[in-house]
Amino acid sequence: MSKDTPYRAKKSLGQNFLQDQNICRRIVQSAEINEQDVILEIGPGQGALTKFIIEEGPERFMVLEKDDELASQLLDQYPSIEMHEGDALEFDWNSLNTLNQCKIMGNLPYNVGSKLIWDIVSQVKTMERAIFMVQHEVAMRLTAQPGNKTYGGLTAWVNNFADTRYLFKVPPTVFRPRPKVDSAVVAFRPLPMAQWPENPDALAKLIKMLFQQRRKQLSSILKKKWTKGVELWFENEEVSPKARPENLTPDQFKRLSNVLSF
Repeated sequence: MSKDTPYRAKKSLGQNFLQDQNICRRIVQSAEINEQDVILEIGPGQGALTKFIIEEGPERFMVLEKDDELASQLLDQYPSIEMHEGDALEFDWNSLNTLNQCKIMGNLPYNVGSKLIWDIVSQVKTMERAIFMVQHEVAMRLTAQPGNKTYGGLTAWVNNFADTRYLFKVPPTVFRPRPKVDSAVVAFRPLPMAQWPENPDALAKLIKMLFQQRRKQLSSILKKKWTKGVELWFENEEVSPKARPENLTPDQFKRLSNVLSF
C-alpha cells in the first residue's frame, strides 16, 4: 500500500484512530516518561501517540501492532522503534519481567481492552505505570467503589494488583472512524508485590463464581463451599452472609479466596 493511499480502518481489529493532537499529548504526558524509561505501546495504529512518546526520549521504545500494514508504515516513519508484530492477546506478558522496569500504554480496542488489562496488571511484575484509553463504561468499572452498580469482577481483580485512577473522558468526535460511545483514560500504579494475591488462580475463580450470580446473597452462592472456616471469615470481617458480591472490597475478595478450596 502506497503512502498516498488512504488507510481504511478494519472493523475486525476494532480500529478507531485518535485524531486530536492535544488529547494524544495529554495521554503521553500522563505517563511521565523520562530518559531511563522502557516503554511498550500497545496497538499504535497510525502512530497518534507514537510520535509524542518518541519526543519524550525514552531509553527504549517497543510497540506491539497486530496489523502488518500499519506496522510497516510505522517502521518506515519511525525506524528507531522496536516493532513486535502480533496479537496483544497472545503476547507473553511475563517476558517483560526480564526488564528492570517498564511503562505500558495504548489506546486499547474496545473488544479486547478488559481482557488485556486483566492479564497485564497480574502478569507484568516490572510495570511501573500504565496508561490506557478504554471504553468509558470499562473505565467506570475499573475505578468503581464497592457497593456501586458498576463495581464488578474486573474491578475486584485489577484492584488487587494496582491502584486505578480515572483521568479524563474522550468524546467520539476525535476519532476516525467515529465510535458510538465515549472513551476514557485510566492510570494504573502497581501495588507493592507483598500486597499481591498469594493464590491468583483461586482469586480469579472466586471472582468469576460470585459475579456470575451477583444478584444472589453470598451465603447462597457459597452454599456448597460453606465451612466453619468460611463462617469464621465472615464473622472476623464483619461481613453479613446476606451481602452481595459487589459489597466486598478487592482486599476482602483476596482474603476470602485464601480460605476457600477450589
